[in-house]
Formats: sequence, C-alpha cells, structure tokens
Amino acid sequence: MPESAAATAPRAWEVVLQSIELDLLSGRLGPGDHLPPERALAATLGVGRSSVREAVRVLEVLGLIRTNVGSGPSAGAIIVALPGGGMSALMRLQVAAQGFEVADVVKTRLILEGSVVTELAAGPADLAGSARLLDAMDSPHLTEAEFLALDAEFHLSLAEAGGNQVVTATMAGLRSAIEAYARAGAASLPSWPATSARLRLEHRAILAAIASGEADAARRFMHSHISGYYAETHLSSH
Repeated sequence: MPESAAATAPRAWEVVLQSIELDLLSGRLGPGDHLPPERALAATLGVGRSSVREAVRVLEVLGLIRTNVGSGPSAGAIIVALPGGGMSALMRLQVAAQGFEVADVVKTRLILEGSVVTELAAGPADLAGSARLLDAMDSPHLTEAEFLALDAEFHLSLAEAGGNQVVTATMAGLRSAIEAYARAGAASLPSWPATSARLRLEHRAILAAIASGEADAARRFMHSHISGYYAETHLSSH
C-alpha cells in the first residue's frame, strides 16, 4: 500500500464505529436493539476485540448506547439513541475519531452560544428544561464527571430551546469534545467545590438574563462563563 494511502486508512476501531453508525442510520439497528457480541463483530469486520471495545466506548460516551455487564436480556450493549441528523452524525464522528483543538472548540462555543442566548433573550423561550438541569446540578452528591455531563447538557438545552436545528446539531456534535476538555481541565483546579459553586452561579445568571430579556447581559455572562473556565484550567497551555 502506498504511504499516502496508509496514512489516510481508517484505524481498526474507526472501521467498527463506521459500520455501527451505518447500521444506525440505515435502520438496521434502532433503540432497544442489542449490538452483536464483541466476538462476532470482531470476526465479521476482521478486527481485534480491543478495537471493538474502543468503538463501543466511543458510542457510549456519545450517548448512543449503554452497556451492562453480566448475563441475561439486559446484558451487553443496547442502543438507546440515534444520531441526531446528518450533520450531528458527521460531527460526532469527527470529534470521536480525531478530536478538535480545545482553543478552536472554545472559540466556536463563544460564537454559537453567544448568538443562542442573544436570540433567546429577544423573544419568549421555553427554559423549563434548562432550569431543571440547573436544579439537578445543585445536588451535593454529584461527582465531577456527573456535574460536567449535566453542564454540557445545559448548554445543549439552550441551543435546543433556540429552535435552530443547525446550531443544535453543531452543539450536539461538539458535546463530547466539550465534556472531554472540561474533565481534563478539572484535574488542575485548586478547588473543585469552589469552581463548581461558581459555575452554578454563572449558569443561573445566564438563565436569569435570558428570562428578563437582557440580551447583552446574557451574551456577556455566557462569554465570561466559557472563557473563565478555559483560563482557570490552564488548558491554553496544554
């Protein structure tokens, strides 16, 4: 195989990922269905079982499947969601397969989410789902990972409330990248309790500004919220 072809050939776990996604998009697999056993997938696709496990892990992170150990009808990997449209599916694969530079994700978030909150503040918007997520984030029993997963879902919920399907698909595609850099940054924080408390207050301020129709304040709060965490975790120096 020429060197250029070898450089662009998909890795084994990407082959598995693409095969499963094709089954999801074509309807051969849907919510409630189980993935074939690890051994069967490996044999069918001509890859190692470790590659199957890596692809399954990526799909679980993206929220498309859930895995359960043990035996019985609930064991194994079960489909719980489908890719949310062509753009979302493409971007999710891009994020999972190669990732984006953290700085680029942050810049994109500033553009998209600043626009989202500005538009939400300009007209009536259903913010009940976003508010429920903030209530859930007040639980003192959340782990860092659980808190940050709810955090990412909160930001996605605002995009969904805006009703722009392209923006929503883009945010859904970026979700795994957002969670990944948030988790990576949390490890360098001097005090997770202090940071999480501040994040809760910032979320509430963003939502309050939207509800009161203060578009400039909502955009300013959102920009400060996103940039502040990025700066605090020193991700720019990684």
